Amino acid sequence: MPTPRWLARDAAERAASPQLHSDVDKGDGSIKYILSGEGASSIFIIDENTGDIHATKRLDREEQAYYTLRAQALDRLTNKPVEPESEFVIKIQDINDNEPKFLDGPYTAGVPEMSPVGTSVVQVTATDADDPTYGNSARVVYSILQGQPYFSVEPKTGVIKTALPNMDREAKDQYLLVIQAKDMVGQNGGLSGTTSVTVTLTDVNDNPPRFPRRSYQYNVPESLPVASVVARIKAADADIGANAEMDYKIVDGDGLGIFKIAVDKDTQEGIITIQKDLDFEAKTSYTLRIEAANRDADPRFLSLGPFSDTTTVKIIVEDVDEPPVFSAPLYPMEVSEATQVGNIIGTVAAHDPDSSNSPVRYSIDRNTDLERYFNIDANSGVITTAKSLDRETNAVHNITVLAMESQNPSQVGRGYVAITILDINDNAPEFAMDYETTVCENAQPGQVIQKVSAVDKDEPANGHQFYFSLTTDATNNHNFSLKDNKDNTASILTRRNGFRRQEQSVYYLPIFIVDSGSPSLSSTNTLTIRVCDCDADGVAQTCNAEAYVLPAGLSTGALIAILACVLTLLVLILLIVTMRRRKKEPLIFDEERDIRENIVRYDDEGGGEEDTEAFDMAALRNLNVMRDTKTRRDVTPEIQFLSRPTFKSIPDNVIFREFIWERLKEADVDPCAPPYDSLQTYAFEGNGSVAESLSSLDSISSNSDQNYDYLSDWGPRFKRLADMYGNGQESLYS
Repeated sequence: MPTPRWLARDAAERAASPQLHSDVDKGDGSIKYILSGEGASSIFIIDENTGDIHATKRLDREEQAYYTLRAQALDRLTNKPVEPESEFVIKIQDINDNEPKFLDGPYTAGVPEMSPVGTSVVQVTATDADDPTYGNSARVVYSILQGQPYFSVEPKTGVIKTALPNMDREAKDQYLLVIQAKDMVGQNGGLSGTTSVTVTLTDVNDNPPRFPRRSYQYNVPESLPVASVVARIKAADADIGANAEMDYKIVDGDGLGIFKIAVDKDTQEGIITIQKDLDFEAKTSYTLRIEAANRDADPRFLSLGPFSDTTTVKIIVEDVDEPPVFSAPLYPMEVSEATQVGNIIGTVAAHDPDSSNSPVRYSIDRNTDLERYFNIDANSGVITTAKSLDRETNAVHNITVLAMESQNPSQVGRGYVAITILDINDNAPEFAMDYETTVCENAQPGQVIQKVSAVDKDEPANGHQFYFSLTTDATNNHNFSLKDNKDNTASILTRRNGFRRQEQSVYYLPIFIVDSGSPSLSSTNTLTIRVCDCDADGVAQTCNAEAYVLPAGLSTGALIAILACVLTLLVLILLIVTMRRRKKEPLIFDEERDIRENIVRYDDEGGGEEDTEAFDMAALRNLNVMRDTKTRRDVTPEIQFLSRPTFKSIPDNVIFREFIWERLKEADVDPCAPPYDSLQTYAFEGNGSVAESLSSLDSISSNSDQNYDYLSDWGPRFKRLADMYGNGQESLYS
C-alpha cells in the first residue's frame, strides 16, 4: 500500500506537496500514480511519476475544512494496480483571514434617565468565522470608539453600561455609540469590525409642575351661563407622557362654591368653569388659589422638593344690562270658571337687577294665549280675565308673561303663570251613549229591557251622583217604568205584555236626570224603544212593522236580490245612452276649442292708433275686400269660387242679401269654421249713404266751406248737430 508522506500548509497559501510512494516503485518509471475523490483534478492534482500531490488554487477553511481523496499505483505498461487503493484525508489548516462581524447590528436601546453608574443598557455580540480551536484568530474583545464618557462596554461580554450618573433626558435624550470587536485578543495585527448603538434616555418623573406666572387675572361678564369656561391655565412640566399628567384643584379663595377646575386630559390644562350664576351687583370679583400636582410622583426624586405648584387667579365680574327678573320661577293661580270678565286673578312681580333699577312694563306673550282669555296691567302686573272661561274646554292655562325694561326695551324677562280653572256645576247630565233599546212582543211585565247611565262634563270634588226618574207626563204610562239603582244607573222595565208592532212599533220614553251639584242641574233625555219580533232566547229578529204586509213568499234576501237586479239594469241603460250620445258627436269636435257662446275677457286697454294701423278695420265692414279661398279638410266643396263680383249701386236689400250669401259660401269652405250651425255677425252697413260721412275730422282740417243746413230737416234727433254745423253756429260761442 502506498504511504502518504506530506505536511499540510496554510490554507490561504498553495498547499505543500504531499507525496504518495509505493513500495513496488523502484524509481525506474514503471509505476504511475492516479488520484480520485473530492477535488481531484479540480483542486488537487498528482504527479503520476513521483506521486506528489499539488493544490491548483487557494483554499478557504471557512468554505471546506476537509477533503477525502483516494490514490492508487498502476503498472504503466499494463495499467493494472500494483497495490490496493488507498484513502486519505487532507485537513485545511486555519489562518486569521476573517474579521469579527456584528450580525444583529446596528442596535437601538433605551435606559431610564438619572440611572446610576453601571446600569446595563444592551449587549452586543460579534462573530468570527475563523477556527476558534486553532490559535487566537476567533478570540474577540470589545471596546468603545464613540460614546465616552457616558457609556462603557465590557471587553469580553459586549455588555454596554452607563458610565456617568444623573444623565438628564431633558438635557439630552439620545446618544450614538460606536462599538468595535477585534480578534487576536485585541493584539496588533488582529482584524476588527464595528457597529453602532443608538441609546435613548427614557423619561422618569424627575421634574415637578411649575406655573409660568405667580398670578392670573380674567374678566367675565355676569351674564355668562353656568358651566361656561372662564379661563384655561397650565403648569409646565418638562417630563412627558404619564410623568407629565397632573391634577388641578382650588385650595383656597372666596370662589370655592362659585367656580370649579378640571383637567383637560389632552392638553393637561386646568379649565375653570362657572358653577353658579354671577351677579355683579352682589360681588364684583373673586380670588382663587389653584394647585397643580403630578398624578404619579416617583419616590426616588421626592427629595428634590414637592411635585406641585400653586398660583393665584383673580376673576373680575363685569356688569351687563340684564333683563328683568321675576320674583318666582312659576306663579300658580286659580280662578272659578264662573268669574266675571275683568276680575283679578293674581299678580306677578319683576324687577331690574341692575343698579339703574329701570321701571318694568308687563305684557302677555300672545303665542301662549291665542284666544286672549287674559289681560295684564302693564305697570302693576295684575292679571285679569278678558273672556268667559270654561273649564270643560281648557282646565289649565299656561301663559308666559313678559317683563320689559322701560329704558331698554330689548331687555325682556320671562315669567311663567299656570292658571287653573275651578269647576262649577254648569253642565247638565245626559245619557252616557245613544241607546238602541228594543222590547220583544212576547215580553213579560217587570222585565228589564235596558240599563241606562249618565255622564256629566263637570268634575265635582266628591264625584258624581245622578238621580233618575220619569217625567211627570210619563209617570202614569201603562207601558214602561223606571227604577233608580242608586249607583248612577237606572233600569227600564215593562209594565205589561202584549206589545204588537202592528199597533205601535216605536215608543218614546222621556227620562229625567238630576245631578248632585249645588245648585243641581237636570235634563230630560228621550229613550227610543222599538218593538221587535224575538226568538225563544229573547234575541230580536225583526223590528220593522212593514214586515207584516210583505208577501209570505218573499224574504229579506229575495228583496235584496231584486233590488240589485234593478240597479244593474239602470246602470246598463245609462251606459247605452251615454255611448250613443258620444257616437253622434263629430270626430273633429274639440271641446277646448268650442267657441259657442263663450266670452273671453282680456284686461288689455289696447294700443290706440297703433292698433287701428296694425289691423285693417275695413275687412269687417267692406263687402269688396278679397279673401284667400280656404278649403275645408273634412268636406269636399262642390263649388270653388275663384273670384267675387264687385257690387255697385244696387238696392240695399240686394246688397245685404249678396253679402250674406257670399259669407255663407266662405264659411262652407273655411277649414277653421265650426262644423255646426253658428251665428256669424258682420259689421257691414252697406256701400254708401246719402249723408255720406258724418265725421268732423275731415271738415276741421279742410279749408272749404260746406253747407250743413240739411241736418235740420232730419228731425229732432239731429237737432244738436244742426245747431253745431248749421247757420246758427256762431251763436253757440257768443
